[in-house]
Amino acid sequence: MSQTLRRVAVIGGIRIPFCRSNTLYADLSNLEMMTAALNGLADRFQLAGVHIDEVVGGAVVTHSRDWNIAREAVIGSKLAPSTSGTTLIQACGTSLQAAMGIAAKIAVGEIDSGIAVGSDTTSDAPIVVSRKLAKRLVQVGQAKTLGQKLAAFKGFSPGELMPQPPSVAEPRTGLSMGEHAELMAQEWNISRQDQDQLAYESHKKAAEAYRSGYMDDLLVPCAGVFRDNNIREDISLEKMAALKPAFDRSGHGTLTAANSTPLTDGAASVLLASEEWAMQRGLPVQAWLTYAQTSANNFVAGDGLLLAPTIAVSRMLDRAGLTLQDFDFYEIHEAFAAQVLVTLKAWQDPGYCKRVLGKDAPLGAIDRSRMNVKGSSIAFGHPFAATGARIAANLAKLLSENGGRGLISICTAGGMGVAAIMESAKGA
Repeated sequence: MSQTLRRVAVIGGIRIPFCRSNTLYADLSNLEMMTAALNGLADRFQLAGVHIDEVVGGAVVTHSRDWNIAREAVIGSKLAPSTSGTTLIQACGTSLQAAMGIAAKIAVGEIDSGIAVGSDTTSDAPIVVSRKLAKRLVQVGQAKTLGQKLAAFKGFSPGELMPQPPSVAEPRTGLSMGEHAELMAQEWNISRQDQDQLAYESHKKAAEAYRSGYMDDLLVPCAGVFRDNNIREDISLEKMAALKPAFDRSGHGTLTAANSTPLTDGAASVLLASEEWAMQRGLPVQAWLTYAQTSANNFVAGDGLLLAPTIAVSRMLDRAGLTLQDFDFYEIHEAFAAQVLVTLKAWQDPGYCKRVLGKDAPLGAIDRSRMNVKGSSIAFGHPFAATGARIAANLAKLLSENGGRGLISICTAGGMGVAAIMESAKGA
């Protein structure tokens, strides 16, 4: 059966301000922040009491009680309770991956509307007990007599009481994301100065986005917070240069707290719909989500943990019949300044493009003046699951104001990458 695919409209997005972990949102849960983001979206687009076909998203650092946090957030929000909620996790690509799934269903006519959402907090990280103690507690719960309960603690040692916070290391390598990024920076000869310069520009552009009023309709206040608290308007390259390396202290390290994203709390959401649904509700379309792609690499064997987006973008460009230079805006997630610079360098490297991407010629360079023009994750912060929705909402607004075409590239833990193409709805 042949079927014509429908265009997927990006109506717009809303997020709460992002805050460094253990600061202004220290007492908030993922569920509370996700609900706040959904309510902000409902207020902006008159969705109170409105049925949305699907809300999809999740949190990366999450408690077992939040086994379907997307649905619980819907129930606590202003949306109609008939709105279903599906929890999805793909590390830092979570909410963009959620948008991809929603878009596919809209395109084939399965649904007419959907919200991609993500929330993360490391201020409320799940602390678990040791495996031995957990087994003992299960035995206690199953015991029928006092003797059986006491027997469950035979051989108990105080060391079993040691809490186990969530690890920031990759399970397959034992290295943190920062350590992996440091390895990439050294392999690709990315200088400390270039990393600091990119981070400096991110803060300056983000600060200007606030000063100009650009951010006003992209955020809603939460818990008395009105703007991101990580942005440094007075950032100084001299002060940045004085910082010590954060992940490699051997004398060769180049990644610092200033050119890396901080642990961040926050939530973001973005509304997608069919063209017909948007028209019926009188909602202007900001952009069209036209292509998306996810890929992975063998980082365990040394491929570079955060280089998978190079593959996703290459495959997506092939499908779209576009080149890397065919874009007016590039939104490249800044997990680390080094990771962005390695990605740009890899696309220009003939050997990498031949060996990894299967290209006879490199993808080439981009116009850096078009990249992250309003700042990105180093300045705003990076609540893992929320970043994709933040970027999609920002790009949609850029395209609605300026026209043109935009590219999204997001690296994730686990050696994965998520990419998307959006086009302005101006004149369409």
